[in-house]
Amino acid sequence: MISFTLNGQPVETDADPNTLLLMYLREELGLTGTKYGCGAAQCGACMVHFEGSSMFSCQITLASVAGRNIKTIEGLSENGDHPLQKAWVEEQVPQCGYCQSGQIMRAAALLDTNPSPSEDQIRSWMSTNLCRCSTYNRIVKAVQRAADEMPK
Repeated sequence: MISFTLNGQPVETDADPNTLLLMYLREELGLTGTKYGCGAAQCGACMVHFEGSSMFSCQITLASVAGRNIKTIEGLSENGDHPLQKAWVEEQVPQCGYCQSGQIMRAAALLDTNPSPSEDQIRSWMSTNLCRCSTYNRIVKAVQRAADEMPK
């Protein structure tokens, strides 16, 4: 059995320890906010928080999450009212929307470690996540807005 904490709740599974976390989240738990993009840790669509740090879930096996804390976009806030989620809407970031949960999870990890990032710091940090619609300027504005609105 593999046990871990997911979005604050205990999970136990007898699934193959080599199953990728991304596939387990989507196919077994129905948590489809985490997206499959490239499968090679190159796009960021599958970004989750692993012990508080952003990680590509397409590269993490269930064996490696045993005893650990994982957070997905579904666990970021119960009502979709996290400052980043609200800023994403207010700044009209999404076009196709496919990469957005990974973008938001990456941005949340940034704001957890640096609550007042500069524009250059945001651009550098977010460079691991691709947006085929090229809404990068809106993403930066949304992160800046969320940083201004988050409790310090």
